[in-house]
Amino acid sequence: MPLSKTRTSFYRRLYVAHLIDAGLAVSVPAIVELSGMPRRTAQDTLAALAELDIHCEFEQAQGERHQIGRYVIRDWGPISSTWVNDHAEEIASALGYPLPRP
Repeated sequence: MPLSKTRTSFYRRLYVAHLIDAGLAVSVPAIVELSGMPRRTAQDTLAALAELDIHCEFEQAQGERHQIGRYVIRDWGPISSTWVNDHAEEIASALGYPLPRP
């Protein structure tokens, strides 16, 4: 059964947060490369994490300019990061994304 738009959006946000928190993808280009999602979708998904009360910040690299740095998850809010980590492969598969590799 295909996923609804609501569930797809929810899973995409969880997956991106997981990639960032696991250190697998800490930039938009890395998210695009790992997931295959379009750049604009990755950017929109990052911006939408706050709607789930997932606190994601861009951390500027010390001594760097021009947005050189990485994204970090500061707080998962009401979401269980353990559950997301345990189900990351299922989420990726449901979205049609490649399986995350550490």
